Amino acid sequence: MAKSKDARIRVLLECTSCVRDGVNKESTGISRYITEKNRHNTPGRLELQKFCPYCYKHTIHGEIKK
Repeated sequence: MAKSKDARIRVLLECTSCVRDGVNKESTGISRYITEKNRHNTPGRLELQKFCPYCYKHTIHGEIKK
């Protein structure tokens, strides 16, 4: 089966604070969210403010590869 050329694709968003700290002692894991984006409207990497349950605050979550 060929890959689909749909405009809407699923992306993973990962907490940049947890990753940058290397999962420090206060943080017990890495927060990840799954969302969709329109490939034609946002060709670049997606970054959103989301709540990180490991940092206990709102942080920037950036798009990562699957």
